[in-house]
Formats: sequence, structure tokens, C-alpha cells
Amino acid sequence: MFGTLTPITQEAETLRQAMDRLVDQAVGGGPFRTLWSQAGSGTPLDVYGTEDEVVVLAALPGVNPGDLEVAVHQHTLTLSGAFTGSQPGDGATWYVRELPSGQFRRSLTLPFEAHADKTEATFEHGSAKTVLAKAEYAKPKKIAIGGGASQAIGAGSSK
Repeated sequence: MFGTLTPITQEAETLRQAMDRLVDQAVGGGPFRTLWSQAGSGTPLDVYGTEDEVVVLAALPGVNPGDLEVAVHQHTLTLSGAFTGSQPGDGATWYVRELPSGQFRRSLTLPFEAHADKTEATFEHGSAKTVLAKAEYAKPKKIAIGGGASQAIGAGSSK
């Protein structure tokens, strides 16, 4: 019975796929498009930025710092490693199993090129923090307005 999909489970699976697409369109259509493999897709991220850098925080419970790999290549940050997972004793019965286990790989495509040599990564209390410096050409630039105009643009002129 558990191996076959009933009409109710088929409908639930279709609903789950529709919700996945909806979330992917809402999140993936923004300035950050996330791509991830099946394993590790549940690795939650917080991403925020300034004019000079972007900070990526990843919750990685049960990952040993030595098992975490952080890679930067042009517009992509990739985190990969292994969750240690829970190891119950012999004869134990699982009642709830929500903590991740096994290999994971999560990639984040950035809307700018990052300097790999200026990227810093730290790991503390199950959380990885990666600070990516934006390439100079990707930073916003102020452009001076020239040309002998008698008034500065936007300087209190009223119409």
C-alpha cells in the first residue's frame, strides 16, 4: 500500500510540485537565483549585501568544519560537505527524523562576479558565514554630471 500512489497521494504530490515551482519562481526570479542538487536542497541560506560585498549565512547542523568546502568561481558560490546525522544505537526505533544526513551541495548564482581571493569563510556553532567581495567593476559608481547647466539636477527645482 505504501509503495503505490493513491489518487490522494498523487494529488498531494502534484500540489507539492506546484508549490516547489511557485517558490522557485518567487525566489529564483529575483537577483539571486539558487541552484541546488537533490541532496542538500534543504540547506537554508540567508543572503544580504552592501555596495562592496555579499554575506551568505548557511545553517549546517552536524557538519564538521573540516568537512565543509567553500568554492567561488566567477558568479557562483558553492558550499558542499557532509552532515554527520544521528546514529541511534542498535535496536533503536526512529520516531522523528528531521536532521539532515549525508552529502550536500548547494550553489548560489550571484548577480555579480566575486573576487575569490578576497572571499572569507568562517564556521561557528553549526553556521557557515561567507563574505564575498564584489569585483570592482560590479560595484555601483557615481557619475558626475557635466555640461554647464545653470541648475543642479534634482536640487530643489519645483514645477
